[in-house]
Amino acid sequence: MKYEWIDKYLLGKPGVTKDLQQEWNWIRYKIGEKMFAAICLDDSDKPYFITLKLEPLEGEFWRQQYEDILSGYYMNKTHWNSVKADGEVPDDILREMLDKSYELILGSFSKKKQKEITGNE
Repeated sequence: MKYEWIDKYLLGKPGVTKDLQQEWNWIRYKIGEKMFAAICLDDSDKPYFITLKLEPLEGEFWRQQYEDILSGYYMNKTHWNSVKADGEVPDDILREMLDKSYELILGSFSKKKQKEITGNE
């Protein structure tokens, strides 16, 4: 996979945990029980997609900019987007997309819960 930095980057965010959903062979990154990103693995455990959630118009924008960004693989095509793990999306663009996915899911929690997760009082 081209984006070797993803695991360390995502786990460095407040409140993020990861697990392996064996049925799908996905490494999921979650805040609480809510997934905001996943690395989809093939039968050889090689990453082939990085899936993340964005606002619909933003996801559509990025899909138009890069052929390596597709509608969400096995996910709701309106909200989820998949980036080819060996694609040509620049690191800074993928990092921005992952940040926005994290913020989108974090924002779905109550203000009180957000403060607990981030440690901001």
